[in-house]
Amino acid sequence: MTTTTLFRWLIDERELKDPRAFLPRFAEQAQQLADRDGDVRLATLEPAASTFEAWYYGQRLPNRDARRVLVAWFGHSIERLWAPAIEAAVTSHGAVPACGGADLHEMRRGAKVAARRARDFALGAEQGQLGDETLGYLQDEVRRIAEEYPKRPLPTIFDDLAAAQSDAFRLIEGGRARPSQLRQLHVLAALLSWHMAKACHDLGDPVSAMMHARAAGVSAEQAEHPALNALVEGLKSLISYWSGRGADALFYARKGAAQSPLVHGTVSVWLPGLEARAAALLGDRVTAAAAVEQAARKRDLAEPDDLDELGGLLTFPVEKELYYSVETAVLLGHGSQGTATGADAERAVAAFSDRNAAHWAFGDEAGARCNLAVVRLHDDQLEGAADALRPVLDLPPAQRNHGIVVSAQRVQRAVGHSPARTTVLARELREEIAQFSPSAAPPALPYRP
Repeated sequence: MTTTTLFRWLIDERELKDPRAFLPRFAEQAQQLADRDGDVRLATLEPAASTFEAWYYGQRLPNRDARRVLVAWFGHSIERLWAPAIEAAVTSHGAVPACGGADLHEMRRGAKVAARRARDFALGAEQGQLGDETLGYLQDEVRRIAEEYPKRPLPTIFDDLAAAQSDAFRLIEGGRARPSQLRQLHVLAALLSWHMAKACHDLGDPVSAMMHARAAGVSAEQAEHPALNALVEGLKSLISYWSGRGADALFYARKGAAQSPLVHGTVSVWLPGLEARAAALLGDRVTAAAAVEQAARKRDLAEPDDLDELGGLLTFPVEKELYYSVETAVLLGHGSQGTATGADAERAVAAFSDRNAAHWAFGDEAGARCNLAVVRLHDDQLEGAADALRPVLDLPPAQRNHGIVVSAQRVQRAVGHSPARTTVLARELREEIAQFSPSAAPPALPYRP
């Protein structure tokens, strides 16, 4: 569980958690401090939204100038602001609250423990046969996890995901479910195992990811759910793609489409999108182009199904289709500012810049930005590439998943092929990307200039 710092509690107290609320207030405070101290640098100080979120979740300390602004604003030292709220239980006026942030934090933690105890009671209390409340609990968890997974750091939901998957397995193996309930349980187990496979992939563990994906496939087959089967094969393709295994990625994408020809949800669009990226990884321009066209045809025929209704990673919106198409072109070495790929790369970033949009996912935004950076490097626009990449490099460590790290490394290689590679900015950018995930060493994906 993420520790609630005093800074985070003060932000919550002032209802400034949304970066759109915090950043203007920060700018005001910076301007006031600049006027007071005669330091013109502070007047233009403006942290990125992702930087503020890293402060909020206690994943990064502010730099020197930002510290000065925060200390002047809140009236506490930076050490006190970043101390756990339980230890610094004071209001912004310095008084100990009767029922303030620390108490509220403890109550919320206690409520979560109580909720888990209630869950355990419900799962064990319906003796003899499985009741509706137990299934309802799992359905609620699946819906919540599906909705939150693309938008939140993995550590904030991983424990709940693992617990729900274990509960689903236990209920299936317990022998208390009626046949109709058993099918429903297998659907839920498949969805939970699918997300657990994605989680392992995001953690850079493709072996465990494939194990969970195969477990998801078993449950999807038991549930006789063709769209789920297609979804599982798609995930296997994705895992293979980001592991640098283009042939395997191509195989699984095609297998999913061949086994589920009557599926008309957006997973039917996702599969040729995956095929296009896999073919591009292999340098197969003809297959990649055909798959992009196939995805467009499938989009025209797509009809939302029960997976699309759950949303999150279980649906494949047009914005993500655009992102995949751009990535396919980038892998093949296409694209510059004056081409259709260049325009599409700009559009993809714009599409994922609204964090309130239903389709927004931090991973997709990061991928789209990395693609745009490579496109700009095709035109030797090093500064433009750095600007596109900056929000990615500002992501807190908890959001630097495997795919994002590989995408950033692709930009790093493109910088190395740029005519500006010997400049100070190029060296600094490559060094920063190298430090982006120092403990990870994903397989290299090709860069085709």
